[in-house]
Amino acid sequence: MNARGKKIAVVTGAGSGIGRSVALTLAAAGWAVAAAGRRTGPLEETAALAGDGADVLCAAADVSHPEEVAALFESVRERYGRLDLLFNNAGTFGPGGVPLEDITYEAWRSVVDVNLTGAFLCAQAAFRQMKAQDPQGGRIINNGSISAHVPRPNSIAYTATKHAVTGLTKSLSLDGRPYRIACGQIDIGNAATEMTERMQTGILQANGQLAVEPVMDAADVARTVLHMAELPLEANVQFATVMATAMPYVGRG
Repeated sequence: MNARGKKIAVVTGAGSGIGRSVALTLAAAGWAVAAAGRRTGPLEETAALAGDGADVLCAAADVSHPEEVAALFESVRERYGRLDLLFNNAGTFGPGGVPLEDITYEAWRSVVDVNLTGAFLCAQAAFRQMKAQDPQGGRIINNGSISAHVPRPNSIAYTATKHAVTGLTKSLSLDGRPYRIACGQIDIGNAATEMTERMQTGILQANGQLAVEPVMDAADVARTVLHMAELPLEANVQFATVMATAMPYVGRG
């Protein structure tokens, strides 16, 4: 905890969707939250939703830019003096529905830059802070996806990066052991956000048909993140899957 008696979290992609829901849930539980995202306006909306009593720092940052990530974590260090949690959430699906052979290099690279390189840069900055601070340690939770296990049609860039996030999680877990840095991953399926709106109108299935898929409230995801975050550092949820109960996953395709 910092001098104010609060634990400190950085939440990336906090201007909408799962990131916003997690930021609000942490703030309601008494955490100080650095809400990070590319655009200041949505972050300020998140802070306003948290209420007057919440401690929310709005920090505009593009996680694919190393200098902006460095500035984000420096601002957290200067304001709070320590870091207890990184929820590595920022991500992009990229060019949805584009056949593999038509994906441009630029489109591929943009997904890799955000989903994988951005996650690494934030994890690296958090790791450095958690290793150096006193008392030492902290927790990193990576947002994986059902696509870290099984792909959707025409999703090679997103699926490849989410599989890679699993490797990032495992390496962070191993390398963090000597420094009381725990790392886990939450794999999310069909939370109701802007990214999943098409689930409710019909999305391409492995058999070539379009089907409406069930979704769940993003708040159900946020409660799981809070549970993972508030465990003592001697305990860790290594992997958790939270999904709409009836969505196609087990037996997908």
